[in-house]
Amino acid sequence: MSDNKIIAVLGATGAQGGGLVRAILNDTKDKFKVRAITRNPKSEKAVDLLQQGAEVVQADLDNSDSLKKAFSGVYGIYAVTNFWEHFSAEKEVMQIKNIAQAAKSSDAEHVVWSTLEDTRKWVHLDDNRMPTLAGKYKVPHFDGKGEGDHFFTDNRVPTTFLLTSFYWDNLIYFGMGPKKGEDGKYYFTIPTENKKLPGIAAEDIGKCAYGIFTGGSGYIGKTVGIAGEHLTGAQMAETLSKVLGADVVFRSVPFDVFRSFGFPGADDLGNMFQFKHDFEEYFCGIRNVDESRKLNPALQNFEMWTTKNKNLIPLV
Repeated sequence: MSDNKIIAVLGATGAQGGGLVRAILNDTKDKFKVRAITRNPKSEKAVDLLQQGAEVVQADLDNSDSLKKAFSGVYGIYAVTNFWEHFSAEKEVMQIKNIAQAAKSSDAEHVVWSTLEDTRKWVHLDDNRMPTLAGKYKVPHFDGKGEGDHFFTDNRVPTTFLLTSFYWDNLIYFGMGPKKGEDGKYYFTIPTENKKLPGIAAEDIGKCAYGIFTGGSGYIGKTVGIAGEHLTGAQMAETLSKVLGADVVFRSVPFDVFRSFGFPGADDLGNMFQFKHDFEEYFCGIRNVDESRKLNPALQNFEMWTTKNKNLIPLV
């Protein structure tokens, strides 16, 4: 066991990082050891990972020195940031810079960076089909990640760029589940019209990332898009009805209406859904379900995920 290569996992107590930590710990072949990196090693989730056999190390994405220490002696690094903690793309870009520079100093052999598209390459700031946000972004939680990609290439860090998909877990934790209408039906509301939305179980992101690490150097320099299934809103509502035993109806609203809903990040998410809608062929095409299943043979489709989590999806 002492000879095993170490993978340092940022966001180890979160959705993506936690999935990768568990994938490494559950691998009976013991090919890798895991170093779970978290801001608070004394948190309940961090202590649980320690008890399961992970090494737990403190680091902060805003502190490059702490990252350099946390990455010392590792073979691989799983890099992820969380825009929704602070709602600042500028802050996220600086965190990505810190991660990339620390990864460079560590001489890690393989970094998997969980990124997203810089949508401004498709929708320029002067393109009025969707509003510009914070003065210089179209989809801030996408654009900051995509903007930060160059830090890895500039520093010649051996990196796989992992493009993720819509978390089905948003139906549980982000208030996007079906809502009861006055007519007694439950309405699943997203502004996708009849376009398909690539989605994935958050835990499967970590498992796919583990497939990339075990796949080795052949993935370095590549962009890999992952999804569990591509579905329209109507197809998702049909599955929700079947599994939850409720009358769930898909309701697509105009993008401007979704942007006006008023919850934090509504304008960002409204632009995100419009980007996925307007560029469906590209967005679905790069997120290949069959390739995702090769990385993670246990990949869930939406019905599998919904069945597993039906008691957690609120019907309100």
